[in-house]
Amino acid sequence: MILDVVNPAKAPVSVLVLTRDEAANIGECLESLRWADEVFVVDSLSTDRTAEIARALQAKVHLHPFVGYADQRNWALQNLPFAHDWVLMLDADERIPKALADEISVAVSRQDTYSGFYLARRIFFMGTWLKHGGLYPTWLLRLFKRQRARVEERPVNEHVIVNGSVGYLAHPFDHADRRPLGDWVTKQNRYADLQTEEYLREKSRLGFTSSIRANLRGSQAERKRWIKLRIWNRLPLLFRPFLFFTCNYFLRGGFLDGRAGFIYHILWSFWIKFLIDVKVMER
Repeated sequence: MILDVVNPAKAPVSVLVLTRDEAANIGECLESLRWADEVFVVDSLSTDRTAEIARALQAKVHLHPFVGYADQRNWALQNLPFAHDWVLMLDADERIPKALADEISVAVSRQDTYSGFYLARRIFFMGTWLKHGGLYPTWLLRLFKRQRARVEERPVNEHVIVNGSVGYLAHPFDHADRRPLGDWVTKQNRYADLQTEEYLREKSRLGFTSSIRANLRGSQAERKRWIKLRIWNRLPLLFRPFLFFTCNYFLRGGFLDGRAGFIYHILWSFWIKFLIDVKVMER
């Protein structure tokens, strides 16, 4: 569903941004949210100027120790004094372009049919929009009515679960991390630890509570979850990174994004997956 776009004033939307040492990103993120009526930043006790910058840009900053991504988001949804029913959930290295801001304003003001909307994420890496390699569009359920939503309880790769029907907005939001590559690598190493934990739990058939369905005919997220549980987790360790890189870089056209695409897929499609497999073998 694509809605007519107008130029609204402040939209009746509460934005939720999680942060931890995001001084390099939070300014751009919040500047892109001036159209929203209120913005909450839940900061995990940053050691840099993240909270200071957020307050200077009129965000409502709440400090809360970090336990896990899902726990942090669910705590915020259950405890923050949101003024509006509609919540937009972002990371600090994400921005909302004006076209999407206008579309969101229309969506939350003119319809009562949907309880949430999927937004398409486009990733920028080394200044390049990565259009290929299975990266665009990635549909994420980021806009929802808070009383109808919860976040599935997983250590990583968590999704929002909405009670009700959901739609799709036409314009994308941007992911562009301004921090040095070394910070990105450190962050991905932490994610690899969490994905190792996730893999071992899934292989032991313990599963997770409040999870989205694994459904080959469902949403993009449900299809990915089905592939992960039914195929990916059954493949041999150390073979999986080579397969993932080959599929994304060659078969899905990642090479079309030039040097940035090559570097990204070496790191994301191969290195991270290889690191996870080695960490699994370490256990």
